[in-house]
Amino acid sequence: MIYVGMINDRARKIYENQNSLIDDFTKTHKVNKLVYYEAAADVGKAIEREKEINEWCRKKKNKLVESMNPMWIDLMDRLMK
Repeated sequence: MIYVGMINDRARKIYENQNSLIDDFTKTHKVNKLVYYEAAADVGKAIEREKEINEWCRKKKNKLVESMNPMWIDLMDRLMK
């Protein structure tokens, strides 16, 4: 399962996902690993990018992840530092 979403509070969202605190898609589908991310200074552009990626097929999403993270390691700890 690949979940694509835009967040504005990285630390809070990572903590919530790791601890299954919010009854949402990530909890229901046990999405608890961050394998890819992009930073954006503009919220509007971030939302546009989210929508763009969400329209892609799984194979194209996999290639995007592997362009940054070929081993699909969890990047949450890296972002928390």
